[in-house]
Amino acid sequence: MRILIAMALIFLPYTISSAQDSEQIAALKAEVTEKVENNKKMVQEIVDSLFSFSELGFQEYETQRYIGEILEDNGFEFQRDVAGLPSGWWATWGSGHPVIALGTDVDGIPKASQKPGVAYKDPLIEGAPGHGEGHNSGMAVIITAALALQEVMQRDNIPGTIVIWPGIAEELLAGKAFFTREGLFDEVDAVLFTHVGSSLAVSWGQARGTGLISVEYTFTGESSHSAGAPWMGRSALDAVELMNAGWNARREHLHPLQRSHYIISDGGDQPNVVPQTASVWYYIREMTAENILENYDKLNKTAEGAALMTDTTVTHRVVGGAWPRHFNKPIAEAIQQNIEAVGMPEWEEKDHIFAKAVQALADADQVGLSTEVSEIRAPSEYPVSGGSDDIGDISWLVPTINLNYPANIGSLGGHNWRNTIAMATPVAHKGSVVGAKVIAQTMVDLFMKPELLEEAHKYFNDVQLAETTYVPFISATEKPAIEKNVDIMAKFKPQLKELYYDPEKYDTYLEQLGITYPTLPE
Repeated sequence: MRILIAMALIFLPYTISSAQDSEQIAALKAEVTEKVENNKKMVQEIVDSLFSFSELGFQEYETQRYIGEILEDNGFEFQRDVAGLPSGWWATWGSGHPVIALGTDVDGIPKASQKPGVAYKDPLIEGAPGHGEGHNSGMAVIITAALALQEVMQRDNIPGTIVIWPGIAEELLAGKAFFTREGLFDEVDAVLFTHVGSSLAVSWGQARGTGLISVEYTFTGESSHSAGAPWMGRSALDAVELMNAGWNARREHLHPLQRSHYIISDGGDQPNVVPQTASVWYYIREMTAENILENYDKLNKTAEGAALMTDTTVTHRVVGGAWPRHFNKPIAEAIQQNIEAVGMPEWEEKDHIFAKAVQALADADQVGLSTEVSEIRAPSEYPVSGGSDDIGDISWLVPTINLNYPANIGSLGGHNWRNTIAMATPVAHKGSVVGAKVIAQTMVDLFMKPELLEEAHKYFNDVQLAETTYVPFISATEKPAIEKNVDIMAKFKPQLKELYYDPEKYDTYLEQLGITYPTLPE
């Protein structure tokens, strides 16, 4: 269907001669870039507001409310509670094809609370969540870009539909597969995804990193008095510990590119009661879907063995899944041209001083902020292991790219309070503006160059899908784990609400907090 749609776009009456078309596209790109620049106050307010919400996966309700108000005020149809995700949503504006969907993640990291702009550990709320990856910035990028295009499309009667959607619970890899399973991307022609980074970059083909299955095992035994009659108990915690010991021994015989890790999510109630239930939560990562499923089968057998050794029973559920990512070459090449046209932010000296101070916290090279755009990255000859993102599932349904935009400081390790420090400062604001300009220019390409979508779908069907069929790791009956992080947010949200950013009273969140930028160690 998408091939037919893309080919049909060639014959839209809106297209004009090649020379005129080239001039008009250049003019439109200059116009939307200027609109983004003129709207950088909105970028700052969205970045700072989402930073102050500090919401964990499946609990992004303030983010949903806030973004919903912005988009509805700008004419978008905003559908809440989609795909079984109460904090999820799907926003659309326009009509007809092409349908271009802009996506980005929105959740934070546990125990990553940190005062922005302060280059040493100083949490806003001790033990609270924070944006220790920088997901508070992506919505600013895609919304500002979309609104710039919306004005042009209304004025010039350009046909097509803009979609804006969130990566719910990305840190749990537990949201996007439910979007794909419910068919939300069935009519989408291309996806422009964004993710915070320290560079301005795009890649095509198989991305560096892994896919994964996120799975939680629950063992059930029999409780008893741990001192009075331990022989009458069957410890579910013993089963968890034996499973972990078995898997840790198995790692020696797995491929070096695999990554697997776990937490004990339920270890019992108190020491004098033999635990009748206990749970362990695993991420199983590998480079291909086939290898992920192979290791998942080995993990299931390990769980069964632990249950046999302890006379317990075991059940498991898939919490989330993420296919290895594969990004579209023609769209990536178009984005690269726009990256080179936009260029990096104009960092001030204090931005570099700030970045170097934060890098010193991580014992990393104190190189400051990147000043040069990156070259487009082709697939590596030798696969590189690492992290995952469930944008991989969407990349196997529709031509997709991921733009990294420079809104955070590099070399900090990731998923740490240090990664929170820059995310409501000029670094995040400037980097997000640059990202929005690149996305806005690329949307002009996709709406005005039907041949680009045709090339994108040809690559998608003839190259990417030549030997691969996408089947989600979640089953047809699996339900989202929306109970995750409920207790944490219930504990900290009342304290966080007292610190929510108020843009009507304060120019920036730094001003509201009374923080001088940058605040450096003495």
